[in-house]
Amino acid sequence: MSGGDVRLVTAAVAGIALAIVMIVRGRLHPFIGLLCGAFTVGLLAGLPLIDTAKAVQKGVGDIIGGTGLVVSLGLSLGAMLQLSGAAASLATGALRLTGPRAAPWATLGIAIVIGLPLFFETGLVLLLPIVVAAAKEMAADADPAARDSAKLRLIMPALAGLGVVHALVPPHPGPLLAVETLNANLGLTMLYGTLIAIPVAILSGPVLARFVTPGIRLAEPVPSDPISQLATPSRSRALFIVLLPIALIAAGELGKLVPGLKGSMLLDAAANPVIALLLANLLAMPLLFGRRFREAGVQESIWHQTMGAAGAILLAIGAGGALKQVLVSAGLSDLLARTVMAYSISPLLLGWLIAVGIRLAAGSATVATITAVGVMPGVVAASGAAPELVVLAIGAGSVFFSHVNDPGFWLVKGYMGTSTADTFRTWSLLETVISVAGLIFVIGLSYIV
Repeated sequence: MSGGDVRLVTAAVAGIALAIVMIVRGRLHPFIGLLCGAFTVGLLAGLPLIDTAKAVQKGVGDIIGGTGLVVSLGLSLGAMLQLSGAAASLATGALRLTGPRAAPWATLGIAIVIGLPLFFETGLVLLLPIVVAAAKEMAADADPAARDSAKLRLIMPALAGLGVVHALVPPHPGPLLAVETLNANLGLTMLYGTLIAIPVAILSGPVLARFVTPGIRLAEPVPSDPISQLATPSRSRALFIVLLPIALIAAGELGKLVPGLKGSMLLDAAANPVIALLLANLLAMPLLFGRRFREAGVQESIWHQTMGAAGAILLAIGAGGALKQVLVSAGLSDLLARTVMAYSISPLLLGWLIAVGIRLAAGSATVATITAVGVMPGVVAASGAAPELVVLAIGAGSVFFSHVNDPGFWLVKGYMGTSTADTFRTWSLLETVISVAGLIFVIGLSYIV
């Protein structure tokens, strides 16, 4: 490594370490800590101050303009489901169907199905309000000292289900992009990914939750009881509202795979999470609240709860996007790819390591996937490795150890109600188990197929 490379690595480590210290030890809001870390990376890496500021602005803008809209619309939909009583109604119905013992496995399966066509953030904001409500119901009779642990044992399998499809199963957008770039067979990749995703989800969800949740305390959410004197909507209406954006996005994504439907403006629009969620919001108001949705008090309750939650989450994920963009602009992703490519190792391990390095540096699983896939076609062609397995290895590496420069870290933290340290203990460890177990299963599968 050249002197410039060493300086870049040092700058990245120093900036991320500063952000972690300011947030964990200094107890500052992640918004401030992450911005300070972003500017530290840029200045120590030799970027001019004005270029660093532009990278920060671009990073925040990219996140707020994309993920931010999805988060906001998902939060408002979640607020409507909660304030109308629909989320609690669905949760109660699900618990009666499965029982408390089977509830973690039920949420795991539902999360895998729901998460297939969605970006992680979209699935999270749609699914977690219902899971949290179900967790509250399930833990109501638990011993007070173990109540938070009981809630997390239901929440973590849902996160695991969303996480595994985010990493391993097309037609999820990330793996689908990798399939196209490496000319892998989509059907085989889906088959292999599903075979691997199921045991990985079990390990990282219900199994892991039993070991890491004891002793964790959750923050009390802002009271958001259903609006008084409001008739609870039927479960069929509530379920329709929950499934509508999922069905729209799934139809749009599946339509892209059918030759006769490719290029359809209607299906392309349906596949856009912002459009799907906006439509769900518009229909949710009359379906969940009836004629009362036009009352000023009802509207104020919905948007007061939405904005209160959205403010803290959007600031944190925006600053995480800023740190990610400065790391990318400074050239760290390219440096990691060049360094790892210099060693003669298994193509599967190589793709995983490149994705892991970029994930740790840039925070974004999508950036990690795009960058790793970009440097792997020549390796796949020269080694003769199965491109389907390389896709899955890169996908597994792209979710390794979510930390403070990952906007998803702060999104999950806000929904679970954990402290920063306990988010590392639960969510970050969960993602690491998905990543490492995923690689192990991919390598094992390579000896069979």
